[in-house]
This record gives sequence, structure tokens and C-alpha cells, in this order.
Amino acid sequence: MNKLAILGVTLASATTAVLVGSNVSAQEEVLNLYSSRHYDTDQALYDNFTEQTGIEVNLIEGDGDELIARLTNEGANSPADLFITVDVGRLAKADSEGLFQPVDSDTLEASIPDNLRHPDGHWFGLTQRARVIVYNPETVDPAELSTYEALAGAEWQDRVCIRSSSNIYNQSLMGSLIANLGVDAASDWAEGMVNNFAREPEGGDTDQIKAVAAGLCDVAIANHYYYARLAKSDDVADNAVAESTAIFFPNQDDRGTHVNISGAGVLANAPNPDAAVAFLEYLTTPEAQSIFAEGNNEYPVVDGVDIDPVVAELGDFKTDEASLSDFSGNSAEALIVFDEAGWK
Repeated sequence: MNKLAILGVTLASATTAVLVGSNVSAQEEVLNLYSSRHYDTDQALYDNFTEQTGIEVNLIEGDGDELIARLTNEGANSPADLFITVDVGRLAKADSEGLFQPVDSDTLEASIPDNLRHPDGHWFGLTQRARVIVYNPETVDPAELSTYEALAGAEWQDRVCIRSSSNIYNQSLMGSLIANLGVDAASDWAEGMVNNFAREPEGGDTDQIKAVAAGLCDVAIANHYYYARLAKSDDVADNAVAESTAIFFPNQDDRGTHVNISGAGVLANAPNPDAAVAFLEYLTTPEAQSIFAEGNNEYPVVDGVDIDPVVAELGDFKTDEASLSDFSGNSAEALIVFDEAGWK
């Protein structure tokens, strides 16, 4: 299996590598973008794209599920060209509503690995997010850690913190476990995890990391970039949390660590579909991938792009390379498993 490469690139060639706008008509000078990514650094992506192509980006931001509902309600009258969201579960939900159209792009197919995009081009992964184990080095020897599944063992009773079952990140993790292990084994894992909760699920990923630092639990599951945010924060209290915890990449001796994405799809009723494809292609350039990586401490989907130094310090690791399409539609089944296990 491939490992996430930590390689340097020269961004001076980025502009010449941007093959965007070649199919965009004179009338298609705007791109209407619906996005649930709430990161100020993404503005640089819009500005650079406009500078290089002349296509203005009209941005509508909102919660991912709310934007999916809005797109569904707008139907054929929707002004939106492209939907960007976090987590493949939401992309699958949008796709199940018939919101995306297939895209045939040699650039996207060459740049984005097969397992990080829809097989028929309905959506494309743009960044990678590893769901890792966060632990307290004072109470946990990393030699005790191995897999997600092992955290359901009796030795972890009253030692685990994690978010609620309503969280899309956990739903996708469960979806991947169902795909990899089967429903019965995934159900056993959920029951074991509930038995091992140090507290009832509450808060976001950052709250789980802070709970580990505070000694409320010994281990937690969280996306890697939340740890990096704490380490890079201007708040010394956040820095102390990062210094009091450490990251472990699970399942390195078998399938690899579960990785999810931020991703996007061109909408079925897009008024400006060529502009939408052009923007997607721009987002796979080294320039754009570096903005993603540095702006939210995410991993690129394109090989050879520098990652943030704090993220690089976490080390190289093996990822689960199963196609995200294999589990992206498992959210409903995941919720049933969670509910039966009593995972609130």
C-alpha cells in the first residue's frame, strides 16, 4: 500500500500547470459555489482561481446537511454549480439525492487516486483527513495501541473518549468498519466501545483531545488536524494540551488508518458546468493543494506536495486504500449499529 508522501515541490510551476478555463465560454465568467468548509484560508483558492481565469467565485457557505437540503429544494432552479463539503458521507448523501452530474476529466483522473473519487466522476476528494487515536503518554504506552478494534477490549474499560454517533466522522468510520469487518463484527466493536466510555459522548474532536490531556480519559479518536490546530495555536493553553498528548496511527499492521476527505461534485443543474470543472481541476494543482494543506493542516490528495511542518512531525503512515465508495453509503446502517449498541 502507498504511504502519504512528504515531498517538496516547487510552486513556481503551479500557474503553468493550471489547465483551467480552456472549455469555459465567454458567458461562463462566474462560478456559484456552495461550501460547508468554513476555513478563512480557502479564500486564497477563490482569489487565485479568479486571478488566473477571470472567473468570479460567488460563495454561499452553510452546514453541509443544510446545503444539501437547500439544493434539493431548489431543484432545477438552483443557481449552484459546485458543492464542496467535508466527509464522504455527505457527498454520498448528496449523490443519493441525484444532486451531482458525472464529470469526465483527464486532469482529475490523473491527479486524484481512484479510491478517493467516485467511480463515475460524481464527486472527487480534494484533501485527506486521518482519523487517529490520541493518547496520554503518561498513562498509555504506545506499545499498548494497535487498532480501532482493540479499543473495544476489556483493558480499555472507562478509558475512552469519543464523539456522539450523530457525528458524520464517526458514521463514516463505522461505515468503513462495516465494509472491512462485516456488520456483526462492527456491532461487537460498537458495544465494546460503549462499555469502555470514560464519559457519555459530548463535544467535538478538540474536546476529546482536551479530555485526554485533562486525564478524563486515556485515549480518544479524533481527526489529526484538530491536534495540529492545538499545537499551532496562539493560545498557550492549547499548546499545553498538544504537549500533553500524542498521536497514534491505528491498523498499521493490516489495512491501514481510516482516511476521509473533503470533496466536491459538479451539480446536476449547474448553470456553469465548465467553470465548475475548471475550478475542480485548479484545486488539484500544487498551488491549491499546498493552500489546503497549510490552511487546515490536511493531507493533499496529490503526490509531491509539501504538508504543514506540524503535521509532518506526526510521521509517515499507511492508509486504508479501500475505495471510499465502498463505505460512503453506509451511514444509515452505521446509525442502526450505533443505536443498537446504545452509543448516544
